[in-house]
Amino acid sequence: MAIRLTQRLLQTQTPFLTRGYPLLVTKEKTEDVAHTKSALQKKLTGTDIPSAQYGGRHGVTMLPGGGIGPELMGYVREIFRYCGAPIDFEVIDIDPSTEGNDDLEYAITSIKRNGVALKGNIETKSQSLSEVSRNVAIRNELDLYVNVVHCKSYPGIPARHKDIDIVLIRQNTDGEYAMLEHESVRGVVESMKVVTVDNAERVARYAFEYARQNNRKRVTTIHKANIMKLSDGLFLEVANRVHKDYPELEHNNMIIDNTCMQAVSNPHQFDVMNMTNLYGTIVSNVICGLIGGAGLISGRNYGDHYAIFEPGTRNTGTAIAGKNIANPVAMINASIDMLNHLGHTEHAKVIYDATYQTIVNDAIRTPDLGGSNSSTDVVENILKILSAKRVNW
Repeated sequence: MAIRLTQRLLQTQTPFLTRGYPLLVTKEKTEDVAHTKSALQKKLTGTDIPSAQYGGRHGVTMLPGGGIGPELMGYVREIFRYCGAPIDFEVIDIDPSTEGNDDLEYAITSIKRNGVALKGNIETKSQSLSEVSRNVAIRNELDLYVNVVHCKSYPGIPARHKDIDIVLIRQNTDGEYAMLEHESVRGVVESMKVVTVDNAERVARYAFEYARQNNRKRVTTIHKANIMKLSDGLFLEVANRVHKDYPELEHNNMIIDNTCMQAVSNPHQFDVMNMTNLYGTIVSNVICGLIGGAGLISGRNYGDHYAIFEPGTRNTGTAIAGKNIANPVAMINASIDMLNHLGHTEHAKVIYDATYQTIVNDAIRTPDLGGSNSSTDVVENILKILSAKRVNW
């Protein structure tokens, strides 16, 4: 009996602060399917979102980060209070100037408890080799293996191109951001780029599954396999293999440097893009720049168990902090994504409609969008529109 009890406890325990990679889904391992499904696949099969607390409210970890993060989070909380969004934020400030990871560990514990976080960009000012990037560490520890950025044009916003609608699927936990560097001999530094079959397949399958479920036509895999034949070659090989399970979708590939040129000259050729970590950073900033800059687009980070929502370009905005000119729309859109994820679709819709009306119809825009309004002007107009709305939930 004692042996059976021990076995049961081992089966139900969840490892703490571990970075494990699930087994690949195969026909012979159907018992592993529930554990290896992507966040998108879980939603499609009805997997529960984090349980609501008393009165249907959700606890959410809020990480303001540095730069403009704290002021943008203040706007989000004001909007949520105004429309009665059933969210209780647990605010955790991570001091970028301190050494040690106590704040980081507490933040990760909070996210594991709540299941969801809204996040600004967290600076890591320490130059000590023992201090890792807090942003990367959070994604690695929670195994948030995929980042989704939907780059869609807003009508009337000054931009290089109009009517762009591209979804970027970016790998979060492999690639150049593995943070594995060493000085082999004095003056010679080596930085490892890690590509694994397991993680390459998870991201590729997420991209193709997203395309299938959202009526997209094509997935483009971005790489540099002509030079990095083993690492990027493996990433491309896995994408080609996964594509065989989605015969109704087109699949092509493009070298990263050509991708940047094509994105600037003819972005409408892209639909869904599948790429490694560093390439995703580059391409997301290029395309966001084409449609209005860093202040509009949100990003979603998913793992099998947790989700974090943040601005799409992950910029800190230190130079404009405290000047009341930061564009709050990207963070507001991140909070809308979070509400949709938690099932509060009515609140998400009224906030999205009010934000859209503010910057498109009413043309109340911060200087980065060619306007002359302040951050508070944008937020106050959103609140004015919300005052005429009624949310049922």
